[in-house]
Amino acid sequence: MRKRRKQPPTETRSALINSLSHEGRGIAHIEGKTIFIHNALPGEQVDFTYTHCTRSYDEGIATHILHASEHRIAPSCPHYSICGGCQLQHMNIEMQLTHKQQVLLEQLAHFGNVTPKSVLPALSGKSLQYRNKARLGVRFVEKKNQRVLVGFRERNGRFLADMDECVVLHPSIGTKISELSALVHSLSGYAHVPQIEVAVGGNHTAIILRHMTPLTSEDLKHLENFSQKHTIDIYSHPNSPEKLTKLFPNDGHERLKYCLPQYNLEMSFHPADFTQVNEEMNQLMLDHALKLLNPQPNETILDLFCGIGNFTLPIARSAKLVVGVEGAESAVQRGKENAKHNNIDNVEFFMADLSKDCTAEPWYQRQYDKILLDPSRAGADGILAALPALGAQTIVYVSCNPATLSRDAGILVNQLGYTLQSAGIMNMFPHTAHMESIALFTKE
Repeated sequence: MRKRRKQPPTETRSALINSLSHEGRGIAHIEGKTIFIHNALPGEQVDFTYTHCTRSYDEGIATHILHASEHRIAPSCPHYSICGGCQLQHMNIEMQLTHKQQVLLEQLAHFGNVTPKSVLPALSGKSLQYRNKARLGVRFVEKKNQRVLVGFRERNGRFLADMDECVVLHPSIGTKISELSALVHSLSGYAHVPQIEVAVGGNHTAIILRHMTPLTSEDLKHLENFSQKHTIDIYSHPNSPEKLTKLFPNDGHERLKYCLPQYNLEMSFHPADFTQVNEEMNQLMLDHALKLLNPQPNETILDLFCGIGNFTLPIARSAKLVVGVEGAESAVQRGKENAKHNNIDNVEFFMADLSKDCTAEPWYQRQYDKILLDPSRAGADGILAALPALGAQTIVYVSCNPATLSRDAGILVNQLGYTLQSAGIMNMFPHTAHMESIALFTKE
C-alpha cells in the first residue's frame, strides 16, 4: 500500500533567510530544520507558506517580503509566481552572476577538489527575449473551461502553467502563446498534442508540432493559415516510425540560420538540431573561448562534441587544421554543410560515440596542439583518459553543467597532470539556475 504523502502545514510562518541554495532558493532554519524558500534572498525577513515537507527538509514560497534585500527587483513576467521556466526573476542580474560564479567555485572544490588559479569575469548579455530554442508543453485541461494550455511547467512540476506570454522567449513566439493555444485547440486531435518545439534562427521562426494522432485535411488548413499569418514554419512530428517533416510553407527548405559576423560565418541548422538557445551569448562565448584557446596558424586543434561546427568553424579561421568529432550523424552532416557553405577547407568532421573507446578511430591517430571540449550535461569523463596520448598542452572546456565540469576537472588535474588555470561562468540562461561555464587547463 502506497504511503500517503505528508501534507504541508497550512499556516503562514516568518523566517530570516541566511543564504542561497545552488538552485537559487533562500535557505532558512526553523526549529533546527532546513527550509528552502522560493522568492527569497539572503538577509531578507519573509512570510512564507509551506509547499512540501520531508523528514530532512521543507520547502516553501515567500508570500510577503517584510524586509527586502537591495538585490531584489520586480519580476518582468506576470506569470513568474506560478511558472517554473524561470527561478531568479526576483534577483537582479548582478546578484545572479555573483551567485552562479560562487556555485561554480563551490562545485569545483566539492566535486573536483580543484581551485582555479584565477576566476574569469562573468559574461552576460540581454536578459529578456533571449531564448531562441525551447520545448513547450501542451495539455488539454477540462477543468480550465476545456482550454489547451501551452507553456512551461508550474513551479511544482506537476502541471502546465496557465500563461499567455513568455518574456524570455524570442518575441516571435513569446508574444503568441495564446495564438498557439488556439491553434492546437482547432485541431481534431487537440487532446493528443503533448509538445511544441520552438527554434528561431536569424529572422525566421519554426515550430515542431508533436502529435499522437494523424492530422486531417482540415487540420492542415488550420496549420497552413497559421503559418501564413505569422510567417512561421511548421513541422510535423507524428508517432514513430514516421519521420519529422516540414508541412508549411511547402518550399523544400528545411534550414534556419544564425550569423557569426566576427568570423564572417553563416551557420545553417535544422530546427531539430541542437544549437545554443541564446544567440547573443553564443557570440560572446565564442570570443571568450577562442581568446583562451588562442589558435595559431601552425596548429592542429581537436574539437570534441563539436555539434554542427559552432566552435569548429570559428577556430578554423585562425588554425592550420581543425578536426571536429560528434556523436550525432545529422550534426556531422550539418558541420560539413556549413564548412562548404562558408568555403572553409581546413576542417574535417568525424562521427564517434565519445563515451566509448575511441582509440581505434582515424582522428585519434593524430597529434593535436590544443583541444576544445563542449559536451552535454553528462560531461566528458568517457574520453578524458584518452586525451594525454593526443599531445595537447592546452584544453578549453565549455560546460552546461558545473557538477560534471567539476568532476572532470578533478580528473584532468588530479589524475592526468593538467593545471586549472582559470574558470568562470557565462550567463546563457538569465533568470534561471542553469549556467554555462568555461575552464582553461594547461600542461607543462
